[in-house]
Amino acid sequence: MIDSRTTPQEPQTEPYFSEFIQGLWRMDAWAQTPQQNLAFMEQCLELGVSSFDQANIYGWQPSCEEIFGKALALSPHLRDQVQIISKCNIRAHGLPEGQVAHYETTYDSITQSAELSLKRMGIEHLDALLIHRLDYLMHADEVARAFADLKAAGKVSHFGVSNFTPSQFSLLQSRLDEPLLTNQVEMNPLRFGVIEDGTLDQLQQFRVRPMAWSPFAGGEIFSATPSPQVSRVQTTLRELSQELDVNTDQITLAWIRQHPSQPRIILGTKQIQRVQEALEATSLTLSHEQWYRLWVASKGHGVP
Repeated sequence: MIDSRTTPQEPQTEPYFSEFIQGLWRMDAWAQTPQQNLAFMEQCLELGVSSFDQANIYGWQPSCEEIFGKALALSPHLRDQVQIISKCNIRAHGLPEGQVAHYETTYDSITQSAELSLKRMGIEHLDALLIHRLDYLMHADEVARAFADLKAAGKVSHFGVSNFTPSQFSLLQSRLDEPLLTNQVEMNPLRFGVIEDGTLDQLQQFRVRPMAWSPFAGGEIFSATPSPQVSRVQTTLRELSQELDVNTDQITLAWIRQHPSQPRIILGTKQIQRVQEALEATSLTLSHEQWYRLWVASKGHGVP
């Protein structure tokens, strides 16, 4: 098992996922035909975005996994060119009357969710399965058993977590024989607690790359009626945009990517032009002063 108390001396051999990951949590709202979704997938691949992020909770009747599966079925050979990530353990859709949404991370819930995701997307294996949210009733040994059986059956290649604290990550890792693939966390110039609470420190320590979701804070960073925090960030983004001659989206993405834990960023757009512009941020580097200028704008005060 991985010893969470020591630092690996050599980088882990890492499975391939693209630097930017196409998030599909709004795919049901795109209101596109399977042919249109396939064309978008092919355009992403042409740009080098080959990883796609799903979850069993995304969309409902039809689920986003089903929508994605219908597009993929039009060109099955693409399965060998893409990496498909899904997540499990949020129970919210289709519950009996009177039941509340909750998390469930039992052996059966994990294995059944993986099977459902495979069926919905019409595929034989997931490249990665993540535990979506910490279940306070999670038994780490039971999760480890589910992971081991899914891998042995050839149904999931890699496993990770999402929205876990460092102690929660360490708990699960202590029961596994292989390193967790990632911790998928929210990170943007408005909400970046993972920089300060030890989450990214831990991932950097073990050379595990995070996946950063909601890089634009769910669109709040573009708000036309901004809060004082958002207003300060918008002003600073405009200043940096003029200094570096790039757009504010690219400044935001470069700010996230510059953290030494090397986050991969999950995009949510269906506009291929925005995907292309995002990729251009890979060549952009902020100075330390510029990076901290955005930190100060968000915080509303200077560094200690």
